Parts: sequence; structure tokens; C-alpha cells
Amino acid sequence: MHVSGYRRPMHFSGAQPTVDLTYSDVFLVPRRSAITSRLDVDLSPGDGSTATIPLVASNMNSVTGPRLAAALARRGGLGVLPQDMPLQDIDAAIRWVKEQPVPWDTPLVLPASATVADAAALVPATEGHGIVVVRGDAQRAAVRVHVDDILGVVPAARLGTALPDAQLGDLARGRTPSIDADDVESARHAFDLIVAAEAETMCVLHHGYLVGTLSRRTALRSTLYRPAVDADGRLIVAAAVGINGDVAAKARALAAAGVDVLVVDTAHGHQEGMLRALQTVAGLGLGIPIAAGNIVTGEGARDLVNAGASILKVGVGPGAMCTTRMMTAVGRPQFSAVLETAQAAAELGAHVWADGGVRYPRDVALALAAGAASVMIGSWFAGTIEAPGQLQADDGGRVYKESWGMASTKAVHGRFGRLDPYERARKELFAEGISSSKIYLDPLRPSVEDLVDMITSGVRSSFTYAGASTVAEFHERATVGLQSAAGYEEGKALPVSW
Repeated sequence: MHVSGYRRPMHFSGAQPTVDLTYSDVFLVPRRSAITSRLDVDLSPGDGSTATIPLVASNMNSVTGPRLAAALARRGGLGVLPQDMPLQDIDAAIRWVKEQPVPWDTPLVLPASATVADAAALVPATEGHGIVVVRGDAQRAAVRVHVDDILGVVPAARLGTALPDAQLGDLARGRTPSIDADDVESARHAFDLIVAAEAETMCVLHHGYLVGTLSRRTALRSTLYRPAVDADGRLIVAAAVGINGDVAAKARALAAAGVDVLVVDTAHGHQEGMLRALQTVAGLGLGIPIAAGNIVTGEGARDLVNAGASILKVGVGPGAMCTTRMMTAVGRPQFSAVLETAQAAAELGAHVWADGGVRYPRDVALALAAGAASVMIGSWFAGTIEAPGQLQADDGGRVYKESWGMASTKAVHGRFGRLDPYERARKELFAEGISSSKIYLDPLRPSVEDLVDMITSGVRSSFTYAGASTVAEFHERATVGLQSAAGYEEGKALPVSW
């Protein structure tokens, strides 16, 4: 069917290309614009979720856990919990995200007996973060914290100047900067309170209990972003299911836990197994958007939408941890894949998530120009404070986290760990992707929120150059040109040492 109000997509500045294109092959041409400020741009994807920025954290084990999902939703994005998690763990993760504060940061609470090394596994020695230190042991630190049990706040930057075996209780003695949640009139007021207190991180209390923490940067971001929340005002979160097993039972369980978007996911989304799974899930009448993929063609888009999907995951082989194209020759350059599928989806009233291949903010803007409602990010988010796994340091002291592809031997072992050794070994024979890679934290942008700041800043500027104030207008107004490899290189900044 054709949807009323369908807008024509972006257009090329010259002749239509005769080959498929990656993000590196194209650029955006500036147009006459009446947009006077980047802050006049609305980045809401309009894909049926309540996200307010077009960023989705990929359903990869090394990318999206509850901590990252909550942090991203607080700034308007959406995290997708991976299907490899046991059902009870996904249920607990969804409920945990729903319990997290919306206007404040989730407090990082450790007992007085914890050491600097324990804290360094959770947060690097960097400004803008703090550890709330409480009386008692680790078990007590995990329960609701009363103000009388708070010993103090240790700035994360202090971890870099203390001995690894020093106890946090010894570093936290002194004043505990705090504010009452009811006394905060606005995000700007919160910022002013922190400045007046000369604090880096403050405890937020409600009826005498700790409900969050607040830093200057948190307060500032609250003036720039709208959180992505459900009808009850709680942070949103998505979760993925595979196409095998009792898909209906798992989908019902995730919906009961409060998931906001259900993602039916498999490497080759344009297959009969996917269509059957989609029809099953769509027939449950869960009342939440259903995303499905991965695909790269208009034909695949039409088949999945007709089977019940309202959002399509697009991308085969562009991910940093994926070796599918080199192993199988299967896939498609991502810009062209998004362009074709987005047009087919729009004609049916559906939406596209561009999945993979983004390495710079420009790539996110180009995916949106091609028609994507949102852009999925994987490895880029893996090297952040909030991503799953503990922080580690190499011999040179550089901090990193481990990342791996979802079709790699490591992922396959985790997914089929309950099989007998023979069957598991057979599965591992056909693994694809990188099993382990060190993703180093950017010392300037160690948090997923830091990356969101950088990405959305670039994308907002792209909108102003196109004269677009919304994602829908950007789809229509974007003008794209083709460039040579030399043209792409010309756009890069020169090294400082040149």
C-alpha cells in the first residue's frame, strides 16, 4: 500500500550512481537554510518509539547492558538488550532500567571496604563522575541507602592519585554534598546549586534516601536533551529475541517485564524463519513496536513489513566486528542499502534503523539523509564506561573494554553454552566475526553520554546546512554528492604534527 503524506527521499546532486555506495563515497551538499541555531533542530526519529534522538545501541553483548541502556535513554536514545541473555536476566535488566531516575544519574554506590582498584573497574579516573561511599559491606551497599549511611562522595578523578589498595572509606571522609530532589526547580537551577556548593558530584535525596547523583555536566545536559520515557514516565528500553525456539513465550515475557520495543533479530532477516517468527509475534497483539532484520533490499523490507514489522534493521556486513562479507561475499554497501530499504519502508508506513558502518558523526547524518529514522551503533559504544564488562588497563596504562562480534566463536559459545560439547563444537565451526578486541576508552569522551554529545552536535549541524528542522524534513531536503577516495581524504583534518 502507499501511505498518504509520503515524502520524496533525498536526491543526488548529479547523475544517479551506477554502483552501490558506502558512507565514505558520499557527502552532503549545503543548501539555503532558515535554521538559525542547532538547538532549533528536533532529532526525534518518529519511528513509533518515544526516543527523542535517532541513536539506538546495538543488541550486542559487549555493547548494551542495563547501565548503558539507562544512560542512553536519559539522553533520548534507545538501548537494545541482546537476545543471548538468559530470559530471567533480560527480565531483571528491563525492570532495573525502569527503576532508574530520569532527571538524575544512577548513583554508583560502593561500600567503605571497597578499594580504589574495585572502583577503577567500574569508572576511570576522570572528571564528572563520582562514587558514593556508604557504611557496611557490599551487600548493604546494594540496598536502599539512607543519608545517615553515606560517608561521602569520592570524585572519580581521585582514583588516579590513590594507591590501588586504598579503601574508599578512607578517601570519603568529610562533607557529603547533597540536595533534596523537591528543592530542584529546573535543570538550570540544579546547575547553579552545584556551582554554589563548589562540588563536582552531589547526592540527590528524597525523603532522606539516595535517589541519584548530579554533576554539572548532568545538569547541563538536562537543558539540552529530552529523556526517552514511556507512558508512565520511566526510561525506555528495547530487547531482542531470535527466530528459533518459543518466540511467542519469550516475546510475552519481555512485554510483561515492560519492554518498549521488541526486536526480532537474525543475521539473515529475509528468510522464511524470520517471516514465521514475525507473524507469530505480530499476532500476539502486544501493543509495542516490532523491529526486525537484518536486511539490505527493498524486497526484504516489503516482506518483513507485510509479516508484521514496523521497523526494519538494515545492514549486512558493515560492522567493525563483522567478517561476513569477507567470509561469504554477502552484504551490501550500507548507504545504498539504507537508501533502498528506507524508500520501500516509507511507502508502507514503516521505518528503518541503519545498523552498522558508522565511524564518525558524518556517517550518522548520511544514514538519516538516506532515509533512516535512527542509526544503530555497536563498537563505537562498546568502549565506554557504561558498556557491559569491567574496565581493564594494558601494560601502558590505557583503559579498555573487550568487544566481540555476535557471530564470533565467543558469542556462539555463549549463545549455545548449554548444548552438549559435540553440538557446541559443531556450531563453533561456522562462526564468523572477531571473538575478542580491545576497545580503548577515548580519554576525552569516556562515557556514552560524551559520544552522544559529539554525535548529536554534528548531526544537528548537518540539519542546519540542509535547512531542515526535523528528521522528516532532512529526509526530503538532503542533497548528496558522490566523491572520490581523494575527496573523502580531503575532508579529514590534518594531523597536529604536520
